[in-house]
Amino acid sequence: MSSELTVSQADLDKLNDKDRAELRQFFANEEQRTKIQSQTHALTEVCWKKCVTSNIKSGALDKNEQSCLANCVDRFMDVNIATMRALAALGGRHV
Repeated sequence: MSSELTVSQADLDKLNDKDRAELRQFFANEEQRTKIQSQTHALTEVCWKKCVTSNIKSGALDKNEQSCLANCVDRFMDVNIATMRALAALGGRHV
């Protein structure tokens, strides 16, 4: 279910510069939040499929699965940080 918020140009024209800037920032923040949620869901799915190989009967993962999940998340974060640094370097900024 997608709920896309749209604002007409007529409504934007009614706003002063400060309010328009705040609205742009709000939309940028929401877009970033959505991207982070999407990445989190993708990470969860990838790491779960890779690491959880048994049926969970006791309500807990075994030690190998726990270790695998921790390593999977760590590698994912390493790749994200390296990617952000590379993109920032291309743009002339440092992260």
